[in-house]
Amino acid sequence: MNLQNPAALFQMMNLWNRFQNNHPKFPKFLKAVAQNGMKEGSIIEIKVTTAEGESFDSNLKISADDMELLEQIKNMTLNA
Repeated sequence: MNLQNPAALFQMMNLWNRFQNNHPKFPKFLKAVAQNGMKEGSIIEIKVTTAEGESFDSNLKISADDMELLEQIKNMTLNA
């Protein structure tokens, strides 16, 4: 998706709004993490369980190199 294209950006915003309506606790979770938890040395863990019960999980430790991207995500999340 080309986010420099205004139509694509508008579509992405509409999809995000729909996602927020379907999952109202998740954006609140993201805001809390963005405000308090995104620091160098923190660990992000992700787990996905499929409808069939198969699990995929991973984790990463936030490095100094990761902070610029996470700050951009944080700004997007807090302004959503």
